[in-house]
Amino acid sequence: MELGYVIAGLTVGFVVGLTGVGGGSLMTPILLWFGINPATAVGTDLLYACITKMGGVAVHHKHKQIDWRITGYLAAGSIPASLLTLVALHFMKLDTQAANSLIKVMLGFALMLTALAILFKPLILRLLTRLLPKRPEGYVPAKATVVTGVVLGVIVTLSSIGAGALGTLAIFALYPLLPTARLVGTEIAHAVPLTLVAGIGHASMGNMDYGLLSQLLVGSLPGIWLGSHMTRRVAEQWLRPALAIMMALIGAKLVM
Repeated sequence: MELGYVIAGLTVGFVVGLTGVGGGSLMTPILLWFGINPATAVGTDLLYACITKMGGVAVHHKHKQIDWRITGYLAAGSIPASLLTLVALHFMKLDTQAANSLIKVMLGFALMLTALAILFKPLILRLLTRLLPKRPEGYVPAKATVVTGVVLGVIVTLSSIGAGALGTLAIFALYPLLPTARLVGTEIAHAVPLTLVAGIGHASMGNMDYGLLSQLLVGSLPGIWLGSHMTRRVAEQWLRPALAIMMALIGAKLVM
């Protein structure tokens, strides 16, 4: 048991429970810092995110905070896109160095996009509210939702991040009348099958460290519980921007 991995899981779990920031945005860079190669870091983090968010799905479903129709449309785009991305990676037969370089670049761009989404989320939501046409309650733009799922499927499969902050903003853009609780619950419900499929695909290509995964979960599960119970005691308006700036800097370093 590597204490460092347990502490990393505890830290990320605590931050996710506290702020709602996606675990992949933090965990994958931490694994790279530990010296884990990018492909293994992405594959391991995908299953880590899947298992971590399963508990969230149960809670949100219990409180009827998931729109399963929207989740289905997103999954109809993201899961096939994830499978096609995995097939493309397999048939490209990239050597280890080339595959790691591709994943690092995608990870860098995804981190920077996620940082922008977190840092300017209130402003983006206000602009979307003003610019988007008024739609009747219950309106479902099915085609646009499926296309959004396709984009998220590719980004998440290649980088393990993006389903959280980017997914939430995308769902809000498509469904501005959706209550916040259902918005968050729907995003989490969509993230679980997507990260499961992408994680299993990476595992089939050998991009998985099960020992590392178990050690991360040992820390993250109690961390999420603790963070969720301390949300009101920490100034989120300071913590989230600090995390966003950190992600942007890490992303820029990976791309350059």
